[in-house]
Amino acid sequence: MSDHAHDSHTGPIRTPKQLWWTAIFAFVVPVILIMGLVAYVTRTPKPQAGVANPELAVAQRIQKVGSVELRDANRPLAAGEEVYKAQCAACHAAGLVGAPKFGDKGAWAPRLAQGFDTLVNSALKGKGAMGAQGGGAFRDLEIARAVAYMANAAGGNFPEPQAPADEKK
Repeated sequence: MSDHAHDSHTGPIRTPKQLWWTAIFAFVVPVILIMGLVAYVTRTPKPQAGVANPELAVAQRIQKVGSVELRDANRPLAAGEEVYKAQCAACHAAGLVGAPKFGDKGAWAPRLAQGFDTLVNSALKGKGAMGAQGGGAFRDLEIARAVAYMANAAGGNFPEPQAPADEKK
């Protein structure tokens, strides 16, 4: 066998000293670099992502489970379009998470066939990925108005619900 054929099957590491340096550069140096990076990133305390005021965040985490919120019971009822923009548009404008897109007659048709009361019940109690909308910033009647607004934009023909006579001012 010639020396040339023997040399073609050997690798770049020919001595134990070369093997030692290769092991150091391949394993030890990256571990040291990673440890240094971790030490650099964790050396100072940082607030949680999205928390601009850490004291407020701590206070919110340790607050009592229940709270009292005062609202103006005499404020005028919001129109369906106003409630839609404030409460519903986040998902229904883009059709996120399976929500029927605003004005999409094909997506709304099977829902419209179920009737207005079923649509309002689904909105108030939640359905699928949509959480319950009742009990939030808007009254149930205002949520019903938003349902009528969305349904009518997709071909429905529901009147906007009105407040009972004893509630009107």
